[in-house]
Amino acid sequence: MSQKSYSTGSTFPPTKPGVLRLYSMRFCPYAQRTRMVLAHKNIPYETINVNLTKKPEWFFEKNPLGLVPILELDDKIVFESTATSEWLDDVYPQNRLQPSDPYTRAWDRILLEYYGKITTAFYGFMRQPEEREKHLEDFLKHFAFYEGVLSKRGGLFFGGDNPSLIDFYIWPHLERLPLLATFNPKLVIDKAKFPKLAAWYDAMLQTPAVKATKMSPESQMEFFKSYSSGAPNYDVGLEE
Repeated sequence: MSQKSYSTGSTFPPTKPGVLRLYSMRFCPYAQRTRMVLAHKNIPYETINVNLTKKPEWFFEKNPLGLVPILELDDKIVFESTATSEWLDDVYPQNRLQPSDPYTRAWDRILLEYYGKITTAFYGFMRQPEEREKHLEDFLKHFAFYEGVLSKRGGLFFGGDNPSLIDFYIWPHLERLPLLATFNPKLVIDKAKFPKLAAWYDAMLQTPAVKATKMSPESQMEFFKSYSSGAPNYDVGLEE
């Protein structure tokens, strides 16, 4: 099946009985969360990529919000990145990602809620060039928060010796830091200031699920430029 994006006026690609389908967008960090879980668990699935600027009419039948990711399996539809990820973890129990300890699970939820501050700084940095110094300060403050949590937990990952869902939840935007660093080289996870977080970043880069879903910095930059121009090219890097 083609990786190219389905857009307005396109014909709905029929589903197949028993085949898990992911509706996605190749450069979406939230859809990447779900793709990482799928990769981590080695779950077979097919992908339908969607043009989020010119959305197909049938797309809203899958999610009235018009957002990715969406999972569909026969008569079941689940959307939103954390809901899809947790559903996958429950339905496909191999390589379990959610912690069993209630306190750890509660704190993972706290870490996810706090992560909203990083996404605010991320998109603010992208869209408000005049405010980049402020957003840089915010990033550094948020890095310090996660550094402290990793220090308390004592493992290489937030999940301990292996990544858990919270690692996958907070990874995608941080994966894109090199893109922002092209505008301000200070926007890196400094190994001297944040040794635990820097080690986590390096370890995540070597995680099979990250390798399976990571887009090249060149493709990310090309997409960002098209996005900034007001005409996102969702098919960057795909052959004609």
